[in-house]
Amino acid sequence: MKNSPRKHNSRSPQAERARDLLATHGMMRTGELAAEGIAATIISRMLSEGTVQRLSRGLYQLADAEIDSNHDLAEAAKRVPKGVVCLTSALAYHGLTDQMPRKVWMAIGLKDWPPAEHGPRLRIVRMSDKLLRSDSETHMIENVSVPMFTITRTLVDCFRHRKSVGLNVAVEALREALRLRRTTPAAIAECARSRGAWSLMAPYLEVLTIDG
Repeated sequence: MKNSPRKHNSRSPQAERARDLLATHGMMRTGELAAEGIAATIISRMLSEGTVQRLSRGLYQLADAEIDSNHDLAEAAKRVPKGVVCLTSALAYHGLTDQMPRKVWMAIGLKDWPPAEHGPRLRIVRMSDKLLRSDSETHMIENVSVPMFTITRTLVDCFRHRKSVGLNVAVEALREALRLRRTTPAAIAECARSRGAWSLMAPYLEVLTIDG
């Protein structure tokens, strides 16, 4: 009797390697898995067996992974590797607004291509490379490094983009950040001056500082 051809399965060395990688990194793109020596056939079989789930085109996560309340931010960061979470999405993450954005706000470069519409819906904001690469920090969500603008920078950007965000949202976020001492008036003033938003923010900052 002839032996049947050997097939990859979820217990093969490559599959175990894939599981370890996904457990460590939270979610990975096809290219990242391939760079680690994981064949596409392995991922396909793990998908069919229910070991892995496809989050969006070319992005995978373990089916039994623990999902964070900020999952969409992590997925967006993987889909837009050069992007930075900004505006209302950053405010919500920092607990400075009651707004629940239906889309993930992501800042990208002036010439960067936005991703195709797969996975969480995105609200793209274009910025110069200088603005995009300053005042950001990294937060770990589901083991994914998520670039996000700092609280101070986010407040300033919300005033600069007040027509999109809503002036009331920007003012309330500023009030809450000062109340909770998540930043200082001096830091806000410095950032606002360097980002061309001081004339917009100065009256509100003065009133809120006096009220505080």
